[in-house]
Amino acid sequence: MRFAAIDIGSNAVRLLIADILRKDNRISYTKNTLLRVPLRLGDDAFVDKKISPPKFEDMVKTMRAFKDLLDVYKVSDYLACATSAMRDSENGSQVVEACKEVGIDINIIDGGVEAKIIYNAYLSGIMDKDKVYLYIDVGGGSTEISLFANGELKGSRSFNLGTIRILDNQDIPETWQEMRVWLKDITKGYKDIYGIGTGGNINKLSRIANKADDKPFSYAKLKAIYDHLNSYSLKDRIHDLGLRSDRADVIIPAAEIFLTIMKSAHLKNIVAPRVGLVDGIIQQLIQRNYAKILSA
Repeated sequence: MRFAAIDIGSNAVRLLIADILRKDNRISYTKNTLLRVPLRLGDDAFVDKKISPPKFEDMVKTMRAFKDLLDVYKVSDYLACATSAMRDSENGSQVVEACKEVGIDINIIDGGVEAKIIYNAYLSGIMDKDKVYLYIDVGGGSTEISLFANGELKGSRSFNLGTIRILDNQDIPETWQEMRVWLKDITKGYKDIYGIGTGGNINKLSRIANKADDKPFSYAKLKAIYDHLNSYSLKDRIHDLGLRSDRADVIIPAAEIFLTIMKSAHLKNIVAPRVGLVDGIIQQLIQRNYAKILSA
């Protein structure tokens, strides 16, 4: 059996096609195909409050291509979720209708739902009830933060701080301060908080810090990487450091968000397990089709 997850983010649109594996009553998956299209819907949504005609057209073309791939790969079930950019777009519902006409149904989800889906992709399976976790997902338009202690969710917030929003100067000082205050309040009384970061930028920062190993790295290490990257121009980050053009700019504001969070919450380290919304969507599809998988 094969499932597909579509993540329509503010920076990029992703398609993950996964093969579902069953051993007795245990179900897992392997990644068959992962595609990423840097549409940058957030550039329109956060400045003009709507998706422009060219990006509207590109979005529909992308969904049409994804639908063809779902058919070719004989995908049994799929789920498409749109996040901050589509939430903020006045014509988001029109984009959804246009994509529905080419065969892809899109769900526009809020920040809380987004955080819960990603949490289910990783943290739910490894959580130690004796530890305290601060889960952080930084996207193009928003940042979702959740605190878990004693195996329970103690608090969760979504802030309108994201890499594309910051690059487009659509962030405001009050939001940064609100996030700092909330973090200090929610983490009060907890010691040894484990930071878990998700998103393409923290994944890349982790690779730089750990030379491809998935290990925790410190605030000091992240600050040193940030200072190093920020000392290069955008052009030099692409040509000299080998960053993709659609990663070389957003990685700077992403690091700024993570540094702010780590400092405000007194996190000594953070780890990037390299999971995202598409992984959480696949887990949701497994739950939705659990009976079918067992009977297949």
